[in-house]
Amino acid sequence: MACSLSIFTTMSDPQTPSTPPNQPAADQAQAQAASSAAPTEPQTAEQLQVRLSELQAQTIDLADQYLRAKAEAENARRRAEEEISKARKFAVESFAESLLPVVDSLEAGLAIANATSEQLREGSEATLRQLVAALERNKVLAIAPQAGDKFDPHHHQAISMVPSEQEANTVVGLLQKGYSIADRVLRPALVTVAAPK
Repeated sequence: MACSLSIFTTMSDPQTPSTPPNQPAADQAQAQAASSAAPTEPQTAEQLQVRLSELQAQTIDLADQYLRAKAEAENARRRAEEEISKARKFAVESFAESLLPVVDSLEAGLAIANATSEQLREGSEATLRQLVAALERNKVLAIAPQAGDKFDPHHHQAISMVPSEQEANTVVGLLQKGYSIADRVLRPALVTVAAPK
């Protein structure tokens, strides 16, 4: 009887630590790690000062990089504007240079005091050829649709619709040539168009 009592007392002793049977092993390990972990030491003033100096140096470097990038972008913009300005100037210069022979021909024709009508006609035709060649060198091309061509509202301007044996919406006659430069219409051709039957 005394033996069984001592066993009972040992089992029911409140000072003996006991682990609940249902506590997982992972929870036990976590609890032990938390109790054994030493608190992290706060950084000293000297360490904080060193870190502050590093961050200030990085800030200065980033600010310098930003200013350099901004200056490079400004220089690139200025160079692009200068190139565009030069391109425009030289384009006009080239066009003007191609017109100088036309001016020379006109002046030579006017210098003839007693030119015959035949001479005037020949001179005018030669000057016109020079002018057309100068325009074509600068990509200025005539828009001159023939009778029967399909009416194109992007290149033609209909002055009137006239009765015709042609198919409707085709060019009947050309009143004035149009011109384009590099596929852009400077002036549409003035035409009459066949009316629907």
